Amino acid sequence: MTQPKATPLARDYMNRHVQALTPEMTLEEVVSFLLGRGLSSAPVVDQRDGQRMLVGFISEHDCLDHLSNEIFYGASPRQTAGTIMRRHPMCVAPETELFTLASIFVAHGMRHLPVVQAGELLGVVSRRDILAAMEAYYRDLLQVQEHDRRPLDLREIINQRFVVAPRSHEPGQ
Repeated sequence: MTQPKATPLARDYMNRHVQALTPEMTLEEVVSFLLGRGLSSAPVVDQRDGQRMLVGFISEHDCLDHLSNEIFYGASPRQTAGTIMRRHPMCVAPETELFTLASIFVAHGMRHLPVVQAGELLGVVSRRDILAAMEAYYRDLLQVQEHDRRPLDLREIINQRFVVAPRSHEPGQ
């Protein structure tokens, strides 16, 4: 029986070039950052010893909530990414398998998950990335199943019994 490929991991599909926010950015800067780059969410990172440590995550939803409240209820102290971010966002490790990622996206309705190791942001994996990976994995699985269902070609098996040896050109033969 032919085996499908190994189950893909988060590290295989994460975006490693993540555009991140800093805790000091104002709410206006955060909104401009997301809109200007066409992002629906972004991690908030703090630089420590040359590493980008994840400290939070901000989505369009978070911005809409805080911006609409500030506009409707009047001026409040200037909000920053550090004050509006979700402080302990759900994260995954780089070794998280495809099916676990799919389950998290389905169960929690999230669009993006930070990929973190020892607190350091390594990348972000999106629901769309996982959908594409799942579809490719499914295609490979169907090919394996189709290959295993094909009837044997008996001619190939019979031909493998005969070994063709080169003719000897010895004198006298």
